[in-house]
Amino acid sequence: MTPSLTTDVLIAGAGPAGLTLAIDLARRGVAFRLIDKAERPFQGSRGKGLQPRSLEVFEDLGVLAPMLASGGPYPPVRNYSADGGFEETAIGEGATPSPAEPYATPLMLPQFLTEGILRQRLADLGHTPDYGAELAGIDQDAEGVTATLADGRTVRARWLVGADGGRSFVRRALDIGFPGKTMPGLAMVADTRVTGLTREAWHVFGTRDTAQVSFCPLAGTDLFQIQGHAPEAGEAGLTTEGLNALIRERTGHDDIVVHEVFWASVYGLNARLADRYRVGRVLLAGDAAHIHPPTGGQGLNTSIQDAYNLGWKLAAVLDGAPETLIDTYEAERRPIAAGVLGLSTDLLAKAMTRQGMKRGREARQLDLGYHGSPLSLDLGVAAKVAPGDRAPDAPCRDRDGKSVRLFEVLAGPHWTLLGAALAIAPRPGLVVADLVDADGWFADAYGLPPGGFALVRPDGYVATIGQAGDVAAVEAYLARVGL
Repeated sequence: MTPSLTTDVLIAGAGPAGLTLAIDLARRGVAFRLIDKAERPFQGSRGKGLQPRSLEVFEDLGVLAPMLASGGPYPPVRNYSADGGFEETAIGEGATPSPAEPYATPLMLPQFLTEGILRQRLADLGHTPDYGAELAGIDQDAEGVTATLADGRTVRARWLVGADGGRSFVRRALDIGFPGKTMPGLAMVADTRVTGLTREAWHVFGTRDTAQVSFCPLAGTDLFQIQGHAPEAGEAGLTTEGLNALIRERTGHDDIVVHEVFWASVYGLNARLADRYRVGRVLLAGDAAHIHPPTGGQGLNTSIQDAYNLGWKLAAVLDGAPETLIDTYEAERRPIAAGVLGLSTDLLAKAMTRQGMKRGREARQLDLGYHGSPLSLDLGVAAKVAPGDRAPDAPCRDRDGKSVRLFEVLAGPHWTLLGAALAIAPRPGLVVADLVDADGWFADAYGLPPGGFALVRPDGYVATIGQAGDVAAVEAYLARVGL
């Protein structure tokens, strides 16, 4: 069969991971196709929290401003007791922005709004998802992948990325194991229009033993998201009538009324991790590689950061970098997912026993890094940051005295060399920054030794810390990653 379409990368799944990867490839000039088996974009809010690290990613991708304008902060959680009293707590620990960490708290933004903003950014870059395009078969060889669609079309691509969710066709077609555990019972989620509740709190009624139900006001909308134990009737019970009966039973209130249901789902609480992220020229990303309980707001964010890690590596290999660079994707992202699964499961247990849904610093994902990665080159130079760390932000000035944030310098598809001038010349894909640390914020965040430098990857992680005598080692490293 002659392929009807050819491209460099075929992305299956136009959710947060697939859209993020598509945007990153588009800004790098990589040819790709983005397909999704659904007939239209997702209209629910399965995920609704963007952690600070994801906000940094979205700043780089040029979509942060509309996200901040559309979303809002999380309200406090208000737990009601049987006598009508309540206790109110913040969902996260108090945190304030700093020069090194400009985004300190998560942003609530319903998934359908997040995806809409990502689709608009992708459209601005000249691309749109192909909906109603379902994968039906995958064949690969040493040169690429031939994907057969359910409508009979075929697509020939050098790489295929399965970002097609927890029931991933790509993962099953590759026969990749998906071990983990399923917690007892089923949960529900529904985006609804409700009266009888104020919007300044996330209202929680009931306990683990009496069947819990909560109402979260969705920022950027006039909707409430209802969550809790699923009704016995399953999804058939998620009508307006069914939800109102459930609410009366679990809250004791007849003044909390659902008037309209926009999206609803019953789901199992799973924590699973794929055995592998790569088979030949096929890769997994997002929920296809890992699925999480919803507590902690980790799943969607981990998926976004999978794509952010993978995009620059695919582009580099397509441009001639050694193919072994792709292997670092699994080496870096799979351990992250394993750790996040543990965090999500722990937070779920606490939420179900009314210990609260409080999220600490670990939920913000700012401290996640790649310290054991083959791409983290340790040259034995001590600093406040180490190879594999997230690269902090810092207010600086350019040589004309104009204020500039370090994140503005790092933004874009390039590598960046910070610190002392070295005998390493700028080249396509590498920016040698020329900044003045006028107020000491760069020194405070990076703590480089005299004559020291930091090499920062395109995805905003420190590749290595070195000094003038390390030029040869840095040049060899750059050659390894295609520069």
